[in-house]
Amino acid sequence: MEEEQVRAIKIIVFGVISWGVAFILTRRIFSSYSFSFSNRLLSTAHATIAVTLATLSVQDLSCPVCPLASKPSHKQMDVMAFSLSYMIYDLICCHFDQVFSIDNAVHHFVSILGFIAGLAYQKSGSEIVATLWVAEISSPFFHLREILKEIGYKDTKLNLAADVSIHISSFCVI
Repeated sequence: MEEEQVRAIKIIVFGVISWGVAFILTRRIFSSYSFSFSNRLLSTAHATIAVTLATLSVQDLSCPVCPLASKPSHKQMDVMAFSLSYMIYDLICCHFDQVFSIDNAVHHFVSILGFIAGLAYQKSGSEIVATLWVAEISSPFFHLREILKEIGYKDTKLNLAADVSIHISSFCVI
C-alpha cells in the first residue's frame, strides 16, 4: 500500500472518531435542541471545511478540474479522505435519528463509494474534488436555514438571507 493511501486511512479513522466525538459534545451542549440540530451544525462545519479544502487543492485555477483522469495530488487525497470520514460518520449517525431517510442513506452510500474508488484507484482526483465542491457549496446555507428555524428565526430577514444565499451559491456553480 502506498504512503498516500496509508495517510488517507489514518485521516479517515481519525475523522470518523472525531466527528462522532464532536457530535456527542454538540448534543450535550445543545441538549434542548433536536438531534437534527446538532447534526446540522456538524454538517455545516463539514461543508464549510470541505469547500475550503477543495478550493485550496485546485492545481490550476484556469482549469479547476484539470488535469483530467489524473492521479490525485496529496491535497486532493486529504480532501477525499476528510470528506469520506464525514460521510461514514453521517451515514452511521443518520441511523440513530427518529426518521430514517432512504434517499439520504443512498446519497451517503454513493458518496462513500466514490471517495473509496478515488482513493483506492488513485484516479480522477480533480473531478472528484470538483464534484465535492459543487455538491457542498450551498450546504452551509441550507443547514443554516434549518438551524435558524429551530432557534426561532423562521420568517425573519436573517432566514430570508440564508434562503437567498442558497440560491446565489447554487446559481454561481452553473
